[in-house]
Amino acid sequence: MRLGILAVIVAAFGLSACDGMQSGGASSDGEMLVVFSSRHYDSDYALYDAFEKETGVDVRTIEADGDLLVERLKADGARSPADVIVTVDAGRLWRAEQEGLFAPLTSDTLEQAVPADKRHPDGLWYGLASRARVLVYAKDRIDEGALAGYESLADPAMKGRVCVRSSGNIYNISLLAALIDRWGNDKAQQWASSVAGNFARDPQGGDTDQIKAVAAGECDVALVNHYYFARLMREDKDVVKDLAVFWPEADPGVHVNVSGVGVAKHAPNPVLAKRFIEFAMSEKSQRLFAELTNEYPAVQSVKYENPALAELGDFKSDPISLQKLGENQAEAQKLFDRAGWP
Repeated sequence: MRLGILAVIVAAFGLSACDGMQSGGASSDGEMLVVFSSRHYDSDYALYDAFEKETGVDVRTIEADGDLLVERLKADGARSPADVIVTVDAGRLWRAEQEGLFAPLTSDTLEQAVPADKRHPDGLWYGLASRARVLVYAKDRIDEGALAGYESLADPAMKGRVCVRSSGNIYNISLLAALIDRWGNDKAQQWASSVAGNFARDPQGGDTDQIKAVAAGECDVALVNHYYFARLMREDKDVVKDLAVFWPEADPGVHVNVSGVGVAKHAPNPVLAKRFIEFAMSEKSQRLFAELTNEYPAVQSVKYENPALAELGDFKSDPISLQKLGENQAEAQKLFDRAGWP
Protein backbone atom coordinates (compact mmCIF):
# COMPACT_ATOMS: atom_id res chain seq x y z
CA MET A 1 0.00 0.00 0.00
CA ARG A 2 1.36 3.45 -0.87
CA LEU A 3 1.80 5.88 2.01
CA GLY A 4 -0.41 8.45 0.27
CA ILE A 5 -3.29 5.99 0.15
CA LEU A 6 -2.70 4.95 3.73
CA ALA A 7 -2.86 8.54 4.96
CA VAL A 8 -6.28 9.08 3.42
CA ILE A 9 -7.60 5.76 4.73
CA VAL A 10 -6.40 6.67 8.20
CA ALA A 11 -8.08 10.07 8.00
CA ALA A 12 -11.32 8.88 6.43
CA PHE A 13 -11.89 5.66 8.34
CA GLY A 14 -10.09 6.27 11.62
CA LEU A 15 -7.69 3.36 11.17
CA SER A 16 -4.23 3.21 12.64
CA ALA A 17 -1.28 3.03 10.27
CA CYS A 18 -0.56 -0.51 11.40
CA ASP A 19 -4.15 -1.58 10.82
CA GLY A 20 -4.07 -0.19 7.27
CA MET A 21 -0.85 -2.05 6.47
CA GLN A 22 -2.37 -5.32 7.65
CA SER A 23 -5.35 -5.21 5.29
CA GLY A 24 -5.65 -7.83 2.58
CA GLY A 25 -5.77 -11.02 4.63
CA ALA A 26 -8.60 -13.54 4.40
CA SER A 27 -11.37 -13.37 6.99
CA SER A 28 -11.65 -15.93 9.74
CA ASP A 29 -14.72 -17.50 8.14
CA GLY A 30 -13.16 -17.46 4.65
CA GLU A 31 -15.43 -14.87 3.02
CA MET A 32 -14.02 -13.57 -0.24
CA LEU A 33 -15.22 -10.96 -2.74
CA VAL A 34 -13.92 -11.02 -6.31
CA VAL A 35 -13.91 -7.68 -8.13
CA PHE A 36 -13.36 -7.47 -11.89
CA SER A 37 -12.24 -3.92 -12.62
CA SER A 38 -10.96 -1.80 -15.48
CA ARG A 39 -9.91 0.90 -13.00
CA HIS A 40 -6.38 1.03 -11.58
CA TYR A 41 -6.65 4.06 -9.33
CA ASP A 42 -5.40 4.69 -5.80
CA SER A 43 -8.94 5.48 -4.66
CA ASP A 44 -10.09 1.97 -5.57
CA TYR A 45 -7.25 0.23 -3.75
CA ALA A 46 -8.00 2.37 -0.72
CA LEU A 47 -11.66 1.39 -0.98
CA TYR A 48 -10.82 -2.32 -1.06
CA ASP A 49 -8.51 -1.95 1.94
CA ALA A 50 -11.16 -0.10 3.91
CA PHE A 51 -13.84 -2.69 3.09
CA GLU A 52 -11.52 -5.50 4.18
CA LYS A 53 -10.78 -3.71 7.43
CA GLU A 54 -14.43 -3.05 8.23
CA THR A 55 -15.83 -6.45 7.24
CA GLY A 56 -12.98 -8.94 7.46
CA VAL A 57 -13.77 -9.98 3.89
CA ASP A 58 -10.84 -10.75 1.60
CA VAL A 59 -11.11 -8.65 -1.59
CA ARG A 60 -9.46 -10.15 -4.65
CA THR A 61 -9.22 -8.12 -7.84
CA ILE A 62 -8.77 -8.95 -11.51
CA GLU A 63 -7.91 -5.89 -13.60
CA ALA A 64 -7.96 -5.40 -17.36
CA ASP A 65 -8.85 -2.83 -20.00
CA GLY A 66 -12.62 -2.29 -20.19
CA ASP A 67 -13.18 -4.16 -23.46
CA LEU A 68 -10.90 -7.03 -22.45
CA LEU A 69 -12.73 -7.27 -19.14
CA VAL A 70 -16.04 -7.69 -20.98
CA GLU A 71 -14.56 -10.38 -23.19
CA ARG A 72 -13.20 -12.24 -20.16
CA LEU A 73 -16.58 -12.14 -18.43
CA LYS A 74 -18.32 -13.34 -21.60
CA ALA A 75 -15.85 -16.19 -22.04
CA ASP A 76 -16.16 -17.31 -18.42
CA GLY A 77 -19.96 -17.30 -18.53
CA ALA A 78 -21.59 -19.07 -15.60
CA ARG A 79 -18.13 -20.20 -14.43
CA SER A 80 -17.04 -16.62 -13.76
CA PRO A 81 -15.70 -15.97 -10.25
CA ALA A 82 -16.66 -12.28 -10.51
CA ASP A 83 -18.94 -10.90 -7.80
CA VAL A 84 -18.61 -7.23 -8.72
CA ILE A 85 -17.89 -5.48 -12.02
CA VAL A 86 -16.31 -2.03 -12.07
CA THR A 87 -15.67 -0.23 -15.33
CA VAL A 88 -15.02 3.24 -16.69
CA ASP A 89 -17.46 5.24 -18.81
CA ALA A 90 -21.20 4.84 -19.35
CA GLY A 91 -20.44 3.64 -22.87
CA ARG A 92 -18.59 0.61 -21.51
CA LEU A 93 -21.24 0.04 -18.86
CA TRP A 94 -23.77 -0.06 -21.70
CA ARG A 95 -21.66 -2.61 -23.60
CA ALA A 96 -21.50 -4.84 -20.53
CA GLU A 97 -25.23 -4.42 -20.06
CA GLN A 98 -25.91 -5.43 -23.67
CA GLU A 99 -23.86 -8.59 -23.12
CA GLY A 100 -26.03 -9.48 -20.12
CA LEU A 101 -23.15 -9.31 -17.66
CA PHE A 102 -24.98 -7.56 -14.81
CA ALA A 103 -27.54 -8.84 -12.31
CA PRO A 104 -30.18 -6.28 -11.24
CA LEU A 105 -29.62 -4.86 -7.77
CA THR A 106 -32.43 -3.33 -5.73
CA SER A 107 -31.29 -1.23 -2.79
CA ASP A 108 -33.04 1.61 -1.01
CA THR A 109 -29.62 2.75 0.22
CA LEU A 110 -28.27 3.06 -3.31
CA GLU A 111 -31.38 4.65 -4.75
CA GLN A 112 -31.29 7.31 -2.06
CA ALA A 113 -27.55 7.92 -2.43
CA VAL A 114 -27.01 7.89 -6.21
CA PRO A 115 -28.98 10.39 -8.34
CA ALA A 116 -31.27 8.86 -10.95
CA ASP A 117 -29.17 10.26 -13.80
CA LYS A 118 -26.08 8.51 -12.42
CA ARG A 119 -27.49 4.97 -12.27
CA HIS A 120 -29.18 2.41 -14.51
CA PRO A 121 -32.98 2.66 -14.40
CA ASP A 122 -33.25 -1.05 -13.56
CA GLY A 123 -30.41 -1.16 -11.06
CA LEU A 124 -27.94 -2.96 -13.33
CA TRP A 125 -25.18 -0.50 -12.40
CA TYR A 126 -24.63 2.53 -10.19
CA GLY A 127 -22.30 5.47 -10.77
CA LEU A 128 -19.23 5.27 -8.57
CA ALA A 129 -17.52 8.55 -9.47
CA SER A 130 -17.97 11.28 -12.09
CA ARG A 131 -15.67 13.04 -14.52
CA ALA A 132 -16.24 16.08 -16.75
CA ARG A 133 -14.94 16.54 -20.31
CA VAL A 134 -13.41 20.02 -20.42
CA LEU A 135 -11.24 22.32 -22.51
CA VAL A 136 -7.72 23.16 -21.33
CA TYR A 137 -6.16 26.22 -22.95
CA ALA A 138 -3.04 28.38 -22.87
CA LYS A 139 -3.92 31.62 -21.10
CA ASP A 140 -1.41 33.67 -23.06
CA ARG A 141 -2.57 32.41 -26.47
CA ILE A 142 -6.34 32.10 -26.13
CA ASP A 143 -8.77 34.64 -24.72
CA GLU A 144 -11.31 32.85 -22.53
CA GLY A 145 -13.97 35.12 -24.01
CA ALA A 146 -13.40 33.44 -27.39
CA LEU A 147 -14.48 30.07 -25.97
CA ALA A 148 -18.06 28.86 -25.72
CA GLY A 149 -19.18 25.23 -25.71
CA TYR A 150 -17.61 22.20 -27.36
CA GLU A 151 -18.33 23.92 -30.67
CA SER A 152 -15.36 26.20 -29.94
CA LEU A 153 -13.08 23.37 -31.04
CA ALA A 154 -14.71 23.52 -34.49
CA ASP A 155 -14.25 27.28 -34.93
CA PRO A 156 -12.16 28.15 -38.02
CA ALA A 157 -10.09 30.37 -35.71
CA MET A 158 -8.82 27.16 -34.08
CA LYS A 159 -7.19 25.89 -37.28
CA GLY A 160 -3.97 24.07 -36.35
CA ARG A 161 -4.45 24.75 -32.64
CA VAL A 162 -6.33 21.71 -31.24
CA CYS A 163 -4.88 18.64 -29.50
CA VAL A 164 -7.03 15.60 -28.72
CA ARG A 165 -6.68 11.86 -28.40
CA SER A 166 -7.93 9.31 -30.93
CA SER A 167 -11.52 8.78 -31.98
CA GLY A 168 -11.37 5.20 -30.72
CA ASN A 169 -11.02 6.41 -27.16
CA ILE A 170 -14.22 5.75 -25.21
CA TYR A 171 -14.18 9.26 -23.67
CA ASN A 172 -14.40 10.84 -27.12
CA ILE A 173 -16.94 8.31 -28.36
CA SER A 174 -19.21 9.05 -25.42
CA LEU A 175 -18.84 12.81 -25.89
CA LEU A 176 -19.83 12.58 -29.54
CA ALA A 177 -22.70 10.25 -28.59
CA ALA A 178 -23.92 12.98 -26.26
CA LEU A 179 -23.55 15.62 -28.97
CA ILE A 180 -25.58 13.45 -31.36
CA ASP A 181 -28.38 13.46 -28.79
CA ARG A 182 -27.96 17.22 -28.29
CA TRP A 183 -27.61 18.39 -31.89
CA GLY A 184 -28.67 15.54 -34.18
CA ASN A 185 -26.48 13.61 -36.62
CA ASP A 186 -25.91 16.35 -39.20
CA LYS A 187 -24.57 18.98 -36.82
CA ALA A 188 -22.58 16.38 -34.87
CA GLN A 189 -20.99 15.22 -38.13
CA GLN A 190 -20.12 18.78 -39.07
CA TRP A 191 -18.57 19.32 -35.64
CA ALA A 192 -16.41 16.19 -35.84
CA SER A 193 -15.23 17.08 -39.34
CA SER A 194 -14.41 20.66 -38.38
CA VAL A 195 -12.52 19.63 -35.24
CA ALA A 196 -10.51 17.11 -37.27
CA GLY A 197 -9.64 19.95 -39.63
CA ASN A 198 -8.31 21.99 -36.71
CA PHE A 199 -5.82 19.44 -35.37
CA ALA A 200 -2.38 20.75 -34.51
CA ARG A 201 -1.08 17.19 -34.83
CA ASP A 202 -2.48 13.71 -35.37
CA PRO A 203 -4.28 12.38 -32.27
CA GLN A 204 -1.85 10.59 -29.98
CA GLY A 205 -1.41 9.68 -26.33
CA GLY A 206 -3.75 10.11 -23.40
CA ASP A 207 -5.35 13.14 -21.80
CA THR A 208 -2.25 14.08 -19.80
CA ASP A 209 -0.28 14.11 -23.06
CA GLN A 210 -2.75 16.61 -24.52
CA ILE A 211 -2.32 18.93 -21.53
CA LYS A 212 1.46 18.72 -21.75
CA ALA A 213 1.28 19.46 -25.48
CA VAL A 214 -0.59 22.71 -24.76
CA ALA A 215 1.99 23.59 -22.11
CA ALA A 216 4.80 22.91 -24.61
CA GLY A 217 3.21 25.12 -27.26
CA GLU A 218 2.40 22.27 -29.66
CA CYS A 219 -1.23 23.39 -29.57
CA ASP A 220 -3.32 26.02 -27.82
CA VAL A 221 -6.34 24.06 -26.59
CA ALA A 222 -7.07 20.43 -25.73
CA LEU A 223 -10.07 18.27 -24.89
CA VAL A 224 -9.54 16.26 -21.68
CA ASN A 225 -11.20 14.86 -18.58
CA HIS A 226 -10.98 17.31 -15.69
CA TYR A 227 -9.18 15.03 -13.25
CA TYR A 228 -6.04 14.82 -15.40
CA PHE A 229 -5.66 18.58 -15.05
CA ALA A 230 -6.48 18.47 -11.33
CA ARG A 231 -3.85 15.78 -10.83
CA LEU A 232 -1.19 18.00 -12.43
CA MET A 233 -2.36 20.94 -10.30
CA ARG A 234 -1.56 18.86 -7.23
CA GLU A 235 1.53 16.97 -8.41
CA ASP A 236 3.27 19.05 -11.09
CA LYS A 237 2.15 22.68 -10.91
CA ASP A 238 4.84 23.91 -13.27
CA VAL A 239 3.20 22.06 -16.17
CA VAL A 240 -0.13 23.84 -15.77
CA LYS A 241 0.94 27.23 -14.38
CA ASP A 242 0.17 28.98 -17.68
CA LEU A 243 -2.92 26.92 -18.48
CA ALA A 244 -6.57 27.08 -17.43
CA VAL A 245 -9.71 24.95 -17.60
CA PHE A 246 -12.74 26.16 -19.50
CA TRP A 247 -16.10 24.59 -18.68
CA PRO A 248 -18.09 24.12 -21.93
CA GLU A 249 -21.43 24.97 -20.29
CA ALA A 250 -23.30 26.11 -23.42
CA ASP A 251 -26.78 24.60 -23.22
CA PRO A 252 -27.48 22.11 -21.87
CA GLY A 253 -24.15 21.92 -19.97
CA VAL A 254 -20.81 20.17 -19.56
CA HIS A 255 -20.56 16.53 -20.64
CA VAL A 256 -20.26 14.42 -17.47
CA ASN A 257 -19.58 10.70 -17.46
CA VAL A 258 -19.17 8.06 -14.77
CA SER A 259 -17.29 5.03 -13.67
CA GLY A 260 -19.83 2.49 -12.52
CA VAL A 261 -20.24 -0.64 -10.45
CA GLY A 262 -22.70 -3.52 -10.55
CA VAL A 263 -23.27 -7.09 -9.40
CA ALA A 264 -21.99 -9.70 -11.85
CA LYS A 265 -24.72 -11.86 -13.36
CA HIS A 266 -23.21 -15.11 -12.06
CA ALA A 267 -21.84 -13.69 -8.81
CA PRO A 268 -21.00 -16.49 -6.35
CA ASN A 269 -21.61 -14.02 -3.50
CA PRO A 270 -24.38 -11.59 -4.55
CA VAL A 271 -25.25 -10.58 -0.97
CA LEU A 272 -21.64 -9.72 -0.29
CA ALA A 273 -21.47 -7.85 -3.61
CA LYS A 274 -24.45 -5.72 -2.59
CA ARG A 275 -22.81 -4.98 0.74
CA PHE A 276 -19.64 -3.85 -1.01
CA ILE A 277 -21.47 -1.57 -3.45
CA GLU A 278 -23.44 0.04 -0.63
CA PHE A 279 -20.17 0.50 1.26
CA ALA A 280 -18.68 2.19 -1.83
CA MET A 281 -21.46 4.79 -1.70
CA SER A 282 -20.90 5.71 1.94
CA GLU A 283 -19.61 9.21 2.60
CA LYS A 284 -16.21 7.99 3.76
CA SER A 285 -15.78 5.82 0.68
CA GLN A 286 -16.95 8.48 -1.74
CA ARG A 287 -14.45 10.94 -0.32
CA LEU A 288 -11.67 8.67 -1.53
CA PHE A 289 -12.56 9.30 -5.18
CA ALA A 290 -12.35 13.05 -4.76
CA GLU A 291 -9.31 13.13 -2.51
CA LEU A 292 -7.19 10.45 -4.17
CA THR A 293 -8.30 10.45 -7.82
CA ASN A 294 -9.62 14.01 -8.26
CA GLU A 295 -12.98 12.71 -9.48
CA TYR A 296 -16.37 13.95 -8.32
CA PRO A 297 -18.27 11.67 -5.95
CA ALA A 298 -21.38 10.05 -7.43
CA VAL A 299 -23.12 10.89 -4.16
CA GLN A 300 -23.39 14.63 -4.60
CA SER A 301 -23.96 15.47 -0.93
CA VAL A 302 -20.52 14.19 0.06
CA LYS A 303 -18.12 16.78 1.48
CA TYR A 304 -14.43 16.37 0.68
CA GLU A 305 -11.13 18.20 0.81
CA ASN A 306 -9.37 18.70 -2.51
CA PRO A 307 -7.81 22.12 -3.19
CA ALA A 308 -7.53 21.48 -6.93
CA LEU A 309 -11.23 20.68 -7.33
CA ALA A 310 -12.10 23.67 -5.17
CA GLU A 311 -10.00 25.91 -7.41
CA LEU A 312 -11.66 24.54 -10.56
CA GLY A 313 -15.03 25.61 -9.14
CA ASP A 314 -18.58 24.60 -9.92
CA PHE A 315 -20.18 23.99 -13.29
CA LYS A 316 -23.49 23.16 -14.94
CA SER A 317 -23.68 19.57 -16.20
CA ASP A 318 -25.64 18.14 -19.11
CA PRO A 319 -28.64 16.22 -17.68
CA ILE A 320 -28.60 13.67 -20.54
CA SER A 321 -29.53 10.07 -19.73
CA LEU A 322 -26.27 8.16 -19.65
CA GLN A 323 -27.97 5.32 -21.53
CA LYS A 324 -27.81 7.56 -24.62
CA LEU A 325 -24.03 7.38 -24.52
CA GLY A 326 -24.24 3.68 -25.17
CA GLU A 327 -27.13 3.76 -27.60
CA ASN A 328 -25.40 6.36 -29.79
CA GLN A 329 -21.85 5.04 -29.66
CA ALA A 330 -21.95 3.03 -32.91
CA GLU A 331 -23.23 6.09 -34.77
CA ALA A 332 -20.59 8.24 -33.08
CA GLN A 333 -17.82 5.99 -34.36
CA LYS A 334 -19.26 6.19 -37.88
CA LEU A 335 -19.23 9.99 -37.70
CA PHE A 336 -15.63 10.00 -36.52
CA ASP A 337 -14.63 7.73 -39.39
CA ARG A 338 -16.38 9.96 -41.94
CA ALA A 339 -14.67 12.99 -40.43
CA GLY A 340 -11.23 11.47 -40.91
CA TRP A 341 -10.56 11.65 -37.16
CA PRO A 342 -7.96 8.91 -36.57
